[in-house]
Amino acid sequence: MTILELLTHGDGVSRSVAALLLLMSVASWVVILWKAWLLRGGTHDVVRSIAAFWQSASLGDAEQRLRSFDRAALVWPAVSAVRQLGAQPDPATLGGAVARAQRLTRVLRDALHAALRRLQSGQILLATVGATAPFVGLLGTVWGIYGALTGIAGEAGGFTIDKVAGPVGEALIMTAFGLAVAIPAVLAYNVFGRVVSRIEAELEGFAHDLLGALGEDPAREAPLPPARAMPA
Repeated sequence: MTILELLTHGDGVSRSVAALLLLMSVASWVVILWKAWLLRGGTHDVVRSIAAFWQSASLGDAEQRLRSFDRAALVWPAVSAVRQLGAQPDPATLGGAVARAQRLTRVLRDALHAALRRLQSGQILLATVGATAPFVGLLGTVWGIYGALTGIAGEAGGFTIDKVAGPVGEALIMTAFGLAVAIPAVLAYNVFGRVVSRIEAELEGFAHDLLGALGEDPAREAPLPPARAMPA
């Protein structure tokens, strides 16, 4: 029995379980493909973007260079926020009344949190699918076996191996479907989690260095000191 047959010929519980597993599979694969595109450069793009920033002559030049290196737009928002900080703040507001170093800390924190939210998005769904899909499939299997045995019990002639093997084997498809949904989600969660952790470490280090380099500077486009060479 195929999944399509389960959806069309099964009872309400079997159809609901199969439909739920199908929905979980589609959702997890959408997230997997989207995150694979977002993290396609891994930490390489982030490292190149940070190196390009420190090799720039000014914040404006750095912002222009990052547009070609930072394809996932993870480093550029922090630089853009720092560049816009040069505008004269409104002293009548609480945000404008604080010192520039504190305002710089706030905008860097906001930019870093926004980038981390993008990196972490979808991870909860992958973890949920990987943890629950096998049990959803097992529920469909248990229900299918129960229905099969109930139907066989009502037939004349009692139990025989040929009457039991077919319905039970068909019900076990739900367990296989649950595993097929869970395994890619678990693998993607582990792989993406490792890449995201590395990118987070790079972004946090960059924000710390940026705060230390510009925290006490006046609100203008100051030259930036060069750092490590850009990777090839």
